[in-house]
Amino acid sequence: MRRLLSIVAAAGWALSGAASAQTYNAVTDQRLSNPEPGNWLQFRGNYAGWGYSPLDEITPDNVSRLRPVWTYSTGVTEGHQAAPVVNDGMMFVSTPQNQILAFEAATGKELWRYVRALPDDLFQLHPTNRGVGLYGDKVYMATVDAYVVALDATTGEVVWETEIGDYTDGYYSTLSPLVADGKVVVGVSGGEFGIRGYITALDAETGAEAWKTYTVPEPGEPGSETWKGDAWKTGGGSIWMQGNYDPEGKIAYFGTGNGGPWMPDTRPGDNLYTTSVVAIDMQNGEIIGHHQYHWNDAWDWDEVSAPLLIDYEKDGQPVKGLVHAGRNGYLWEMARSPEGPIKFVSGQPFVRQNVFTGLDESGRPSYDPSKTPGTDKTVTFCPSLWGGKDWPPEAYSPDTGLFYIPSHENLCSELGGAPMEAREPGELWIGVPLDVILSSLRFHESVDTSQPVPIGKLQAWDLAKGELAWEHSFMDTAYWGPILTTKGGLVFTGGTQDRKFHAFDAETGDLVWEFPTNSGITGVPSSFEVDGKQYIAVQSGWGVDSERMRALLEDMLPEGRVPEVPQGGVVWVFALDDA
Repeated sequence: MRRLLSIVAAAGWALSGAASAQTYNAVTDQRLSNPEPGNWLQFRGNYAGWGYSPLDEITPDNVSRLRPVWTYSTGVTEGHQAAPVVNDGMMFVSTPQNQILAFEAATGKELWRYVRALPDDLFQLHPTNRGVGLYGDKVYMATVDAYVVALDATTGEVVWETEIGDYTDGYYSTLSPLVADGKVVVGVSGGEFGIRGYITALDAETGAEAWKTYTVPEPGEPGSETWKGDAWKTGGGSIWMQGNYDPEGKIAYFGTGNGGPWMPDTRPGDNLYTTSVVAIDMQNGEIIGHHQYHWNDAWDWDEVSAPLLIDYEKDGQPVKGLVHAGRNGYLWEMARSPEGPIKFVSGQPFVRQNVFTGLDESGRPSYDPSKTPGTDKTVTFCPSLWGGKDWPPEAYSPDTGLFYIPSHENLCSELGGAPMEAREPGELWIGVPLDVILSSLRFHESVDTSQPVPIGKLQAWDLAKGELAWEHSFMDTAYWGPILTTKGGLVFTGGTQDRKFHAFDAETGDLVWEFPTNSGITGVPSSFEVDGKQYIAVQSGWGVDSERMRALLEDMLPEGRVPEVPQGGVVWVFALDDA
């Protein structure tokens, strides 16, 4: 039935949109490297990962006139996290259950729909998809049953599909593909199932594998000395998010997940290249640089977001920067090089952090052992296992020079492991009982829950000064909002339990507009232009970890302070009301 829906939708587009199909503007390396201001051609708008739109029609002075111009119900529930991607007036949106919807971006007219037929025995630990990639005349999606699918952008018909892992062994993908240099680059998740993570590149035209690079080295490879025994075989190192890319040096930067299983005593050593940023040579997949944010991870602090490529001045000196707000609660500044090696510049906490006792000159942290869990050792640590910043992307504005972080404050975890049994393929293999994980969230001991508690915080950091410029606290609510910045001087974000889409003055942090949607917003916002008019687009649809945290907060705060958040995905597109 799902395949039939896809064929019917494609046929409808072919009959009604043949003229438009002939004018589809092919997406090239040059366009991806220098995207037109009116388009949003990939997950974060540009290869540097800024989440920034050069459009400036919508400003703090007129944003009060922002209204929805069209909406579309996706027909599925769970976390809608993908960015609406737009190429010359044609929008592509992916959803949970691996749908792709194509629209006329200005009107919301559906052009075609692809619905993947997923296996009946598929267990989805994270039922979501974070977006599509564009290249040439094709649209690409990585799937939860570990495939990459290429569709004809004008019809939605399948051109090729390539298996990149065995879903029955725990492999799956939720990330938006990085498309560059004629390759579609994706990674696999599954660290909670005992997999060994990797990044793979496929030929954009044929789907043939170009290279495959493991994030956990085997014996004899660089970094293998940081693993003991056979622990590397099930070492984790998932790839959850799209990488960022330097087209000049042809270097991709990916963030990597935690080591597996969770408890550090099950895998002694530093455990490269988990909880790291890795620099990948796009031509052959070789790891040519890395920085490990914390070694022998014990807190499930996946460092899944790729650092943003930002050039700025620090202490009067130019820095070709890699900037990352870590799940471990530290703001990391690093310097990239044309040859690949990554140099540590600075690191400082941006939320309450009680695990690290210091950083050495290379950025390697030292730990408080009383805050380090283990097998049969339960401790409390801050930030929580969801981190100071989880997967929702940061953003940067070259106009303000500020780096914007969606953060969680005042949250800690109580966690400890249990003795491990033998791994069963496709079964959870964490080393921490599931009921312990689902009840691990704690407030910091200083929190008074009789008063509204600042939990989510939107922060703006001045990188040149190394200091917080402003912050906005969301009270009594989790904050899972990816961030969009614009040349018009605005910061857009959702992520709160009140279902609202918010706009802030990018310079001052003043809240200047908000709008309640059907559900909570965990989607990545984007902006585009059609016929000279600027639009803001986002998906609303609560679920996955945002709902898991909300349910825990409901138990932790007095009755009535944490609302239910209805599920159900809707694409929302806004523009200024001309009247």
